[in-house]
Amino acid sequence: MTFTDKLREYIAACFTGIWVQSHEHPDALIEIARMCKDRNWSLAVWDIDKGLQAHGQPAAGTPDPLAAIRSLPAMAKADSSALLVLPNFHRFLQSAEIAQALAHQIQEGKNARTFIVVLSPVVQIPTELEKLFVVLDHDLPDRPQLEQIARGIATEKDELPGGQDLVHLIDAAAGLTRYEAEGAFSLSLVREGRLTPKNVWELKSGMLKKSGLLTLHRGGETFADLGGLEAIKGFCTRALGANNLKARPRGVLLLGVPGSGKSALCKALGNETGRPTLVLDIGALMGSLVGATEHNIRQALRIIDAMAPAVLFVDECEKALSGAASSGQTDSGVGARLFGTLLQWLADHTSDVFVVMTANDISRLPPELSRAERFDGVFFIDLPSSAEKARIWPIHLARYGLDPATPRPSDRDWTGAEIASCCRLAALLDLPLAQAAKNVVPVAITAAESVQRLRSWASGRCLDASRPGIYRQEADMPTATPRRVARSSAN
Repeated sequence: MTFTDKLREYIAACFTGIWVQSHEHPDALIEIARMCKDRNWSLAVWDIDKGLQAHGQPAAGTPDPLAAIRSLPAMAKADSSALLVLPNFHRFLQSAEIAQALAHQIQEGKNARTFIVVLSPVVQIPTELEKLFVVLDHDLPDRPQLEQIARGIATEKDELPGGQDLVHLIDAAAGLTRYEAEGAFSLSLVREGRLTPKNVWELKSGMLKKSGLLTLHRGGETFADLGGLEAIKGFCTRALGANNLKARPRGVLLLGVPGSGKSALCKALGNETGRPTLVLDIGALMGSLVGATEHNIRQALRIIDAMAPAVLFVDECEKALSGAASSGQTDSGVGARLFGTLLQWLADHTSDVFVVMTANDISRLPPELSRAERFDGVFFIDLPSSAEKARIWPIHLARYGLDPATPRPSDRDWTGAEIASCCRLAALLDLPLAQAAKNVVPVAITAAESVQRLRSWASGRCLDASRPGIYRQEADMPTATPRRVARSSAN
């Protein structure tokens, strides 16, 4: 259902106060004006700069917001509706006089069929007006609309790609506003004489950083940089390659020892499947103002849905979500509401977004996070075995330009991150690997109790990331290395 269809339904149901959350006021106004013209409704628009405009003609003596609100009854017609649109009017609602006038007009509009429509990028409704407004989202442009924008920018021959290249271009622009998409396409045209996804991704990355809610990872990691993890690699690749609209993949939760390759797998997954990797920092969603956190999580999820197909990476989620149970005593329930919104989205979202969450400490995770239908599977990533490490060493020796034939130190209980650290230190300090290894203390030693506790919990409860089936810790397995398939790279 389109924005216009939803707005028309609210007006037919006589919701006389409508709050439209939109970052694209000109486009929203065009759609509202078209709807009013089709139905012969009266329309006026007021803002602090241009004053009151009715049908595009400025009216005299209306620079005052109160005067604009009080002018609405004069627009009423028998057997018709009248709309007053107020862009960015949230800036004026701190005034008690304006809030009271708005409340009176919304209540009186039931009989006269006059409607107040506030356009705002945020939902900041004063307490006394909360029950008088319904909130409606002005959605970001969908793919057909983005393609239409691209065709409007690329008017010459060979400026617009075709086939699969056009699909990749539109995928790159997904999640941008109409204004941002026009700018990204124009920048690409100026730089290269044609529209290319590379330039759109560059601009899009900066726009996401500006929001402070999400970042776009554009690294070059691939599965070739990871030794092992064959089960989880195969599972994710097959799930994301499936073409079944009735059974979309949801994602995976990765538990494991720090440094075992969880984050590296997430970053490589997007490149392997041709999807953008969005990074969500849950802690950054927490706002200092009342309602800011709830707005941030809704806005972040809205952008994520708009950017589908995508991979969403949430790293070390237990650090951000561990306080949800005690939220009522520590932060007035803000953390619990954020967690609840995220849980609902994980279970109900229909967008093609594959969520990968990582955690190092399962005991701090709320139990409802890992229930069925929030993730397709919960995988455990253990320490690499001797055979695994034999595949990990060459990757990092080559990365730091070291002789692959150089003698290697004892690597008992080492993770892929510790092998990488040893190689980096050897190159940095110009030392043999054996001497560089003296500066590496394995996490399996410094946090032996935590590692063993995590293994014990995962045994029989989690899927094995290296081989198909349930992870099982062998009864005689020492705190050191279990026997698994190879894996590499830092967490």
